[in-house]
Amino acid sequence: MEKDNILAALRQVRDPQTGRDIVTAGMVQDLETEGQNINFKLVVPSLQMQGKAELNFACMGAIAAIYPQANVNVHFVARAPGSQESTSIVPHIKNIIAVASGKGGVGKSTVAVNLALGLHKLGARVGLMDADVYGPSIPTMLALTHLRPKVREVTGAMKMLPLDAYGMPVISIGNIIEPDQAVVLRGPRLAAIIKQFFNDVLWDELDFLVVDLPPGTGDVQLTLVQTVPVTGVVLVTTPQEVALADALKAMNMFLLPQINVPILGVVENMAWFTPAELPDNKYFIFGQGGGKKLAKESQSVLLGQIPLVQSIREGGDIGTPAVLQNDSAVAEAFLTVAKNTLRQVAVRNEMLAPTQVVKMG
Repeated sequence: MEKDNILAALRQVRDPQTGRDIVTAGMVQDLETEGQNINFKLVVPSLQMQGKAELNFACMGAIAAIYPQANVNVHFVARAPGSQESTSIVPHIKNIIAVASGKGGVGKSTVAVNLALGLHKLGARVGLMDADVYGPSIPTMLALTHLRPKVREVTGAMKMLPLDAYGMPVISIGNIIEPDQAVVLRGPRLAAIIKQFFNDVLWDELDFLVVDLPPGTGDVQLTLVQTVPVTGVVLVTTPQEVALADALKAMNMFLLPQINVPILGVVENMAWFTPAELPDNKYFIFGQGGGKKLAKESQSVLLGQIPLVQSIREGGDIGTPAVLQNDSAVAEAFLTVAKNTLRQVAVRNEMLAPTQVVKMG
């Protein structure tokens, strides 16, 4: 019985949590053959994981298809505590970036969409999750309205396939409910949806998952940090004082000792108004300096300033985000934000230990 043949058979078995084949995912360890016996360890996040029995039978069935006489012994072991993977239910997603704001109307979803596509444009493998469950606007911004995610069975578990926008996987509650349906949800139901977007969606291997949060500091934010290790937060504000005051509250929530999620940086949106016919003019209609103040308070950096330009709104309304508008100043501004975010994530991962999933009573 050849080990290569056994591994090839096990590559047909999918991890019910992530959808990856168990060999590529590094779950199969210490494969040994002795006479008719085949023994190996299967590394799982927890010995209490859902779908463990189905995974066991799937391994036995895959090997029985090529070696029907074999006695297959699968020994489940939990991942070593303390590693990044041991705290994540999505170990195939390297970095989770939350895009947050203190109040609505500052262009947080616009920044999230253009940041994700900007990172994608720079060559990273990126996904986008719309966790703004009360006002899901990402389907409109990416021309995905009226589309529904398909469902696939993976080792006995039903999983959703994310939608595709410009080569990027996207999931939003806006693609699960009707576009004009009111979202009326209490805390536990909100938490269940956020967990489902991680547990029950087949995300590809990603360098970045950008998560668009609702404004403020509520159930969704807490559920996110209690479900997955968040690499860092991008804060969105406008220059005016009232937006800055609310953004500081959002910042302080993530910096609480029991949450302890790093701030990657600040995006100052609507930094100035530039009319299309006067491209060199800047009108600071919301004031100046809010982004720099917030960056200083959060001991992070100003990732970029985005002007208030009509083409950003138009692109969002028709599903062609601004960062995809070739050779425009706005596209360059969003690309600068993406490049600076890449740099800040690299610095954060070099200087700080991996974020742990928050345990709160």
